[in-house]
Amino acid sequence: MRALVQRVTKASVSIEDDTAGEIGGGLVVFLGVAKEDDEADAQYLVEKIANLRIFADDENRFYFSALDMGAELLVVSQFTLYADTRKGRRPDFNQAASGEDAKRLYEHAVELFREAGLTVATGVFQEHMLVWLENDGPVTIMLDSADRQRSRRLSTGSG
Repeated sequence: MRALVQRVTKASVSIEDDTAGEIGGGLVVFLGVAKEDDEADAQYLVEKIANLRIFADDENRFYFSALDMGAELLVVSQFTLYADTRKGRRPDFNQAASGEDAKRLYEHAVELFREAGLTVATGVFQEHMLVWLENDGPVTIMLDSADRQRSRRLSTGSG
């Protein structure tokens, strides 16, 4: 599961002329689901995002999390986070989960955010949406649940 997280002063998502969700200060979370993802991937990303210290203190250091700040979240489904552009010019989305599986895990993640005590607005799954946001910083961070399986150590090239 992948999440592109942006700290914002405000954001909204609309479908045609109707606003589906909007927030004040907080985080916009574009959430993509891969074929192999499960509830553990959703749990990992929700905990990481809710506790990620990307809100500044008085000295402008990243010190506070969304939970610390009582920040709002706008969570938008985004299968294009799984675009594979290694070959050709047209993105391939074969790594993305099916609509049914993606919707189930997307809704599970939204519920986990709410259970954590965060106020969550959403887009509408599998709809063409217009997303408007005012990025604060700008702060934009990419997270991938597969990273929890990878070592943080860099290869030294020896060995």
